[in-house]
Amino acid sequence: MVTKKQIEEVLKNIPDPEIGVSLWDLGLIYGIHINKKTGTVTVRMTLTTIGCPLFSLISGPIQQEVGALAGVKKVDVDLTFDPPWNMERMSDTAKKQLGFV
Repeated sequence: MVTKKQIEEVLKNIPDPEIGVSLWDLGLIYGIHINKKTGTVTVRMTLTTIGCPLFSLISGPIQQEVGALAGVKKVDVDLTFDPPWNMERMSDTAKKQLGFV
């Protein structure tokens, strides 16, 4: 069965469609749950703003790429705004890419 580490690696390679930095490095991913019985992976995530219209452009690649991993039968993307995203969630890599460091 797929591991959280494998899913993390996939998420590190999916860029935010607007910014071009990975979803992982932006700190948009809040959690990963794997149901080994059903083969369902749930990715809990947020967006940089509540009004961001790009959820489908972000959730689609997550479902496609994570869904391509061995043992994954279904991918659910759970959108939350609690806690709200802030720049402190970004990795140092993302901060450098965006010129904050």
